[in-house]
Amino acid sequence: MMMDLSGLQDADVGDDDVDFSPATNKSVDGRRMSSENGGSSEGVKLEKTITLLNGITIIVGSIIGSGIFISPVTVLSNSGSTGISVIVWAACGLLSLAGALCYAELGTSIKKSGGDFTYIKMAFGAVPGFMYLWVTMMVSLPCQQAIVSLTFADYVSLPFFTEKECPPPAELRGMLAAFCMVTLTLINGISVRWATRVQDVFTLGKVLALILIIIMGTIELAKGTTSSFENSFNTVPGLSMSASGMAQAMYGGLFAYGGWNFLNFLTEELQNPIRNLPLAILIGLPVVTIIYVLANISYLAVLSPQEMLISDAVALAFGEKTLGVASVIIPISVAMSTFGGVNGLLLASSRLNFSGARDENLPQMLGMIHVEQRTPLPALMFTCLVSLMYLFVSDIGQLLNYFSFVTWTSIGISISGMLYMRWSEPDLDRPIKIPWILPVLFVFVCVFLVVFGAIGQPVDTLIGFAISLSGIPIYFIGIYWENKPAWMLNFIDSTTVLLQRTLMVVPQNLKQD
Repeated sequence: MMMDLSGLQDADVGDDDVDFSPATNKSVDGRRMSSENGGSSEGVKLEKTITLLNGITIIVGSIIGSGIFISPVTVLSNSGSTGISVIVWAACGLLSLAGALCYAELGTSIKKSGGDFTYIKMAFGAVPGFMYLWVTMMVSLPCQQAIVSLTFADYVSLPFFTEKECPPPAELRGMLAAFCMVTLTLINGISVRWATRVQDVFTLGKVLALILIIIMGTIELAKGTTSSFENSFNTVPGLSMSASGMAQAMYGGLFAYGGWNFLNFLTEELQNPIRNLPLAILIGLPVVTIIYVLANISYLAVLSPQEMLISDAVALAFGEKTLGVASVIIPISVAMSTFGGVNGLLLASSRLNFSGARDENLPQMLGMIHVEQRTPLPALMFTCLVSLMYLFVSDIGQLLNYFSFVTWTSIGISISGMLYMRWSEPDLDRPIKIPWILPVLFVFVCVFLVVFGAIGQPVDTLIGFAISLSGIPIYFIGIYWENKPAWMLNFIDSTTVLLQRTLMVVPQNLKQD
């Protein structure tokens, strides 16, 4: 059987239809996967429930997180002037749009979920694909989920504690962060529609909060408060302008735009992806860019550059100065923003694990679907459990530094793969084919960011590179080694069937029309 890449249909599968017998095709763990293990003849598949609006809110909601509310200071402090900082925000938006358009070509040519894993594996083979899968599923995305969940916890508890004099207890932060993850995992496990509704609502909330900031900033500008923009391209006292500083400013800006490729992880669940994927990108990225640029102008309309530079949370300082007692809206908005951000990360990371298992690069269980809800429940649970473990790590921020190069390396390799496949597979159906200058330009940007990051953080980069290479022995043990002993295969078989019966999940039907 082959996977249906064009149309996913509902299937009526009851408990009596489900066969939990051991299997017959090779999977990553060395056991055999049954071609008929999916239940009824109609099959169990992911449903195409993600609309164009859902796609836009996934992109916008995944990009807009805590960064725009908390620390645009990085861009200002490294760009050296208020005028250059605003230009950097706009330039990062345009670069992100260029990268997203490259992914629109990839997503409409390769209509499989999994994002970079799928693209890297198809272009360059199994080992590079697995190395990306390994480091992303075990460290990069779970760490980001843990950090964003902790930010959610901080801002939920902020109205009840004085941040410096009486900060929230660490136990409370951990409980709130865990509550955020577990709640969203349950919602995603129950229904993809519920998950996309959460994304829609919380994206609307965070956008409205930013619109409020933009309105308040516009009012200040109308009053004539323009001191931050007088001689705006002159260096701010105490700052300097340099090539390395500009690179750091661009790095910080592009980090704030991160998440524009998350919709590619859900291609198979997107209705009419050939139309809706590029449309969602062409609508979502410009919306975020306009909001980011106007929000930063509003910050500077209310706060002086010096006030911004000494603030740990620019949005809070902005709210206290403009909203008075109503400034509590800001921490609520940040909490909503991070809650939606965790939901977007969970959607992307669970589909990555699901796709890896379905392509026989992870244990078969992670590629199974709940027989009634049609959601990748095991992949969601695994993602949640790994992310929960990182709540106990004392310095997740530095751990993420080790893997900051992974994001830009994988994006650069994926887009390089797109260029390579134009030569190696010229007959591949490409409903969208963007001008070659855009992918070439973006690959150069990725190389620049990776090289600059390695120069600026050589130890962290080497550690991250070493951990990435640890995926190689995992690959050879888990995938390349086919002749595993019988006792190991029997143990895997019995454990898989037990988990299937417990969670009521089966492999996706891979039938093709």
